[in-house]
Amino acid sequence: MSETRSALIVDDERDIRELLVLTLGRMGLRTDTAPNLAVAREMLGTVSYDLCLTDMRLPDGSGLELVSEISTRFPSTPVAMITAYGNVEAAVEALKAGAFDFVSKPVDINVLRRLVRQALDLHQRQADKPDAASRLLGTSPPMVALRETIAKVSRSQAPVHISGESGTGKELVARTIHAQGSRAGGPFVPVNCGAIPTELMESEFFGHKKGSFTGANADKPGLFQAADGGTLFLDEVAELPLSMQVKLLRAIQEKTIRPVGASSEVEVDARILSATHKDLGALVNDGSFRHDLYYRINVIELAVPPLRERNGDLVLLSTAILSRLARAMQRDVPELAEDAVAALEAYPFPGNVRELENILERALALADGKRIHAADLRLPAAAHAQPAAVAAVFTGAQSSGATGVDPRTVGPRDTASTALPSYIEEIERAAIQQALQENRYNKTKAAAALGITFRALRYKLKKLGID
Repeated sequence: MSETRSALIVDDERDIRELLVLTLGRMGLRTDTAPNLAVAREMLGTVSYDLCLTDMRLPDGSGLELVSEISTRFPSTPVAMITAYGNVEAAVEALKAGAFDFVSKPVDINVLRRLVRQALDLHQRQADKPDAASRLLGTSPPMVALRETIAKVSRSQAPVHISGESGTGKELVARTIHAQGSRAGGPFVPVNCGAIPTELMESEFFGHKKGSFTGANADKPGLFQAADGGTLFLDEVAELPLSMQVKLLRAIQEKTIRPVGASSEVEVDARILSATHKDLGALVNDGSFRHDLYYRINVIELAVPPLRERNGDLVLLSTAILSRLARAMQRDVPELAEDAVAALEAYPFPGNVRELENILERALALADGKRIHAADLRLPAAAHAQPAAVAAVFTGAQSSGATGVDPRTVGPRDTASTALPSYIEEIERAAIQQALQENRYNKTKAAAALGITFRALRYKLKKLGID
């Protein structure tokens, strides 16, 4: 490692400072030391460091204060916390405050060296490489906030739980965290927890030794070993059975695993990212997910917004998806006609970005010429039943009767004698009429009240024949 790299060591114990200076010095780092927060702050104000190691307990305060300050003032400088052995709560607090990682006392030299290498690699990668989160397209406030949060969590080794509806791109978020972090040079190992048979889970996660069970004809490394030095992404983590949750918790806490049939444990070094479209908190409350595992994998929670909340991103996403699909088909990139854009903006996308990709791929195959029209999209009939509009009918009409449609007369009994599209159109027409009346026929305000764009409202007014 370059001799020009430097580290600040903050600890009130002289023996610890000397050990860290010796270890980091042998790794080629120039080191400065501080016995307390006051001296550390003074040195940080005059010198730029590539790494900081700080003790949790200091004579004039907590190391957590220093972690927060460095994360805010010097976001490109990784800071690691030194904690008392077994103090998991303190380690979790440090990670939440923005620490890159933590190391326990008594300090294991091999663990410390590995942590330092990863921290310095992260510092260099942030300086040399462009933002990997640029793959997460969108200029809407939720997407801007998402990319900012990813940039922060990528600097640490903290377990991250990614929540969001199906099809929002949770795996892409996980891959981006990996690509922006210090483990980008290591493997990214995704696993769908719901796709592994229960009886094979232990072998798949931890590996097995030859002869450990019928059919084990050779040693096989597990997913943890495959992700060593990189990231293990546990997709659909809510699908894990309780028996496996116990074993997974121990592997994450101890950073060791025991292959099936082995007599000893194996050290593993993998960052854990997880995701599910289910509400893990609710599963904890009903006893189907262990609370201790929940708190271990959910040190930081990152919510991916659904497509319907990403106002303004739809055209940008659609254009990018069409460009990629057209290149794969070796054909010119078509453009979306105005009626197609309006139809897409009026659709609630229950399947989110994944559904958008499927719709556009189908439209690309069916469209004639260089333009895609609304008819080419073949959106489901439910496309026209905006959730906000339906809510407006059933709440507004009951309270004021302003729509002219009694919601009690538009129900399942009518669907037996009329086609579903007609039924939905009546609901939609009533909602639009009410919104127009309540907003004195100001179409811009009516569109906002309905939760759709002005262009989408204009398209629907023409489609439904509302003057």
